[in-house]
Amino acid sequence: MKLTVVEEGNRTVLAFDRQKIRLGRAIDNDVRLSGKLVSRHHCELEVEERGVWVVDLSSANGTLVNGQKIQRQQLDENDELSVGGARIRIANEANEANAADAVEASGADSATLAADDESQIDDRTVAFGGIGSVGLSTLDGGELPTSGKFSALGTITRALLTETDETRLLRLIVDSAVSLSGAERGFLLLPSRDAGAANPIVRDPSLLKVRLARSFEGADIPIPASRLSMGIAGQVLAKGRPVLSVDAGRDDRFAAMASVEDLRLRSVLSVSIEIESRVVGVLYLDNRLQEGAFSENELDLVELLAGQAAIAIRNARQLAELRRQNEQLSQSSSRIESLNQQLGRKIRDRDSELAVVRAALERERGRFDYSSMVGASDGMREVFQQLDRIVACELPVLIQGQSGTGKELIARAIHRNGARNGKPFVSLNCAALPDSLLESELFGHTRGAFTGATRSKKGLIEQASGGTLFLDEIGDMSPEMQKKFLRVLQEGEVMPLGSDGRIAVDIRLLAASNRDLEQMSREGEFREDLFYRVNVLKVDLPALCDRRDDIPLLAEALLARAAREMGREPPFLPHEVLAALVSYDWPGNVRELENEMRRLIVLAEDVVTLELVSTNISEGAPALRSRNTAPTLEVGGDLRTAVSRFECEAINAALGRSGGNKSRAASELGISRFALQRKLDKYGLSDESGASEDGGKASG
Repeated sequence: MKLTVVEEGNRTVLAFDRQKIRLGRAIDNDVRLSGKLVSRHHCELEVEERGVWVVDLSSANGTLVNGQKIQRQQLDENDELSVGGARIRIANEANEANAADAVEASGADSATLAADDESQIDDRTVAFGGIGSVGLSTLDGGELPTSGKFSALGTITRALLTETDETRLLRLIVDSAVSLSGAERGFLLLPSRDAGAANPIVRDPSLLKVRLARSFEGADIPIPASRLSMGIAGQVLAKGRPVLSVDAGRDDRFAAMASVEDLRLRSVLSVSIEIESRVVGVLYLDNRLQEGAFSENELDLVELLAGQAAIAIRNARQLAELRRQNEQLSQSSSRIESLNQQLGRKIRDRDSELAVVRAALERERGRFDYSSMVGASDGMREVFQQLDRIVACELPVLIQGQSGTGKELIARAIHRNGARNGKPFVSLNCAALPDSLLESELFGHTRGAFTGATRSKKGLIEQASGGTLFLDEIGDMSPEMQKKFLRVLQEGEVMPLGSDGRIAVDIRLLAASNRDLEQMSREGEFREDLFYRVNVLKVDLPALCDRRDDIPLLAEALLARAAREMGREPPFLPHEVLAALVSYDWPGNVRELENEMRRLIVLAEDVVTLELVSTNISEGAPALRSRNTAPTLEVGGDLRTAVSRFECEAINAALGRSGGNKSRAASELGISRFALQRKLDKYGLSDESGASEDGGKASG
């Protein structure tokens, strides 16, 4: 008698020649089912001459025949027996085909069943692994003749040796093992890539990972690591010897393995995969419903398959490694060519870079960190020395300078290097907001204080408490706002709009303006008392045209920053381009220079040419070149020397036209008289030029 069992989408055909067949969840049943609704000893089939009877063994959920609960009932050939979630049909030799068709029509996935006689081998084909149809039996106990299985093994071997993709190869190995042995499921365990790279001979089972898990139907098994006994696989891995068990639940070798009981394993076959006498993996096959599903014959076949699989895996990996090395060689060749081009470009501009670095190292930058600001000129050195004295105190600071000279950078440097570092730094441009919004931003407001105030908001003064408040363009604040802000500075308290309460605040005030606040206070445009509050310490930032020595440094730094933002290498700035940048007056100061560098990084490739520079810089008429008597900048040699020569000629020419009057010469050159005096001292021109303080020629 044969039973067709369908459970969890898997169909198994079992053959019996005994009078009583017991079904249930316990391991001592003839048919062991795994459903949660199945009792340990659920029911029993009694085979008599007049038919087959089913007897319920007081199961918890009952035994059903054609959907009806029974205690004892004779089964007809078309009856369907339900035990928990499993469906079972009984078939004899005459109605076996009809039973299989009935189960198949009920919606269960099926595999091709095998008949017993050898003449029907061609009707029992199972396609697997893309190697064609091979006559093999599956899960029904039918045996192929030895010659037929070895013929199939030969076909499989040829397929293994022609497959070079490792993923498809592993799937082919597992499907072939399942088909050759008649197993219900197959697993291939290999070491993880990290473990295999560190130690090619893996003995620790915890390093094994399930690379592939397949059912007899050729489908992948979900969550494969929880569906097999890692203890059995670990024994094969550790000892390097195969394991064959006709009933794992009763096998003393696995008595201490909880996974065997949990998985309700019956037949298990597991062999090692060895490459050059090294165990590198495990092939694991099982059948959870049928005991004695595997014999020594299946073990021999699977061991032969494992040997061929090891060769195929080694070949596939060696081929993949060769392909990887070829790709790396190709990439390395391209990289070397690119590096050679970059090296040539770097060699061309190394003299200019070294000159810039030397200039930066020769200058004293001060005691604190001013790395965010680029500058090595005398004017910037004086700024850094001023900052050294300012950052250590808590007094208000007024930063004055033209637009674009970097006033906010100075403010941030004071905050970062001072005692309030780590506390809030709050910045606001007073010229960007009208009075109504500026008051709300500075002082904050309560809910309902004005139309649109749907929630309360902290003002920037309160947010900056404990830290630093930086007000840019404070000279654009209206008189009314100046009065309100002065009260905050005097009392150290702020009152949000719409509130009667006052909030104590502790801020260090940094203010900035591109206008002369002292002149504005004399003319009544800025409150005199507020001016004295903000102008306790003062930093005057020189315009970019007053620190031409810094232009090459700034240009290189800003071009490199723009290149990083674009994700590319910065182009080379040749001498003629740097000379044009140095000779331009830069009315927009550093901000204008930064925009020019961003423009050049888009337009230039490896080298910035003079044609790419903006017309107002390369062909315009800056102040120093607009005069007929202006000196010309001779390009050649060291850039710093060329700039110094240009400045000397320009200063001498201006002093000559002004009759030696330093004030008029400084005004003509567009710099302060103090800056002119520094340059005269720097270049040793005081005695040669005959310059005087009061406007006349120095008397001899």
